Amino acid sequence: MDVKIDVTNIRLKTDRLILRPWTEDDLNDFYEYASVEGVGEMAGWRHHDSMETSQKVLQSFIVDKNVFAVVYKANGKVIGSVGLHESWADSIEEYSHLKIKEIGYALSKAYWGKGLMPEAVKKVAEFCFQQCGLDAVTVGHFSDNIQSKRVIEKCGFQFVKQREYYAAQLDKSFLCMNYILYR
Repeated sequence: MDVKIDVTNIRLKTDRLILRPWTEDDLNDFYEYASVEGVGEMAGWRHHDSMETSQKVLQSFIVDKNVFAVVYKANGKVIGSVGLHESWADSIEEYSHLKIKEIGYALSKAYWGKGLMPEAVKKVAEFCFQQCGLDAVTVGHFSDNIQSKRVIEKCGFQFVKQREYYAAQLDKSFLCMNYILYR
């Protein structure tokens, strides 16, 4: 069962990161990483080809109130996002009684391989369980996205199933691997 989570006044901290709501001032940092080919495509969206595209997406983050900006403490830059979305498990009877959200994430290519995204995802999962009372969180990755698979494994998610996922922005179908983590 989908639960509304508003991150407007939430600020989470890890050793190296701050997860906080997006602001208009984040546009340049957002465009800097979202415009790099390969970043969005790993998550099912086309890399941004203009500041206007980034501005529209940034506005949706601010209005929808369900996506954290990931700030690297060492330099104060926004280097990624972690969102809380409707879960693939919501449509499966076995999970319909659970309060659940899907965690989705993207990270600047310049910061890949440093263990930052597992740090962020673990913190968001902890927030979901301890402060929001969720029963479980889910996540998924395209079968060829080995980086996301490693993040998911480091965070302790359990593989549930694979399914076909159509990414409308890319006009392409992917084999998606789906996982769950219980409170």
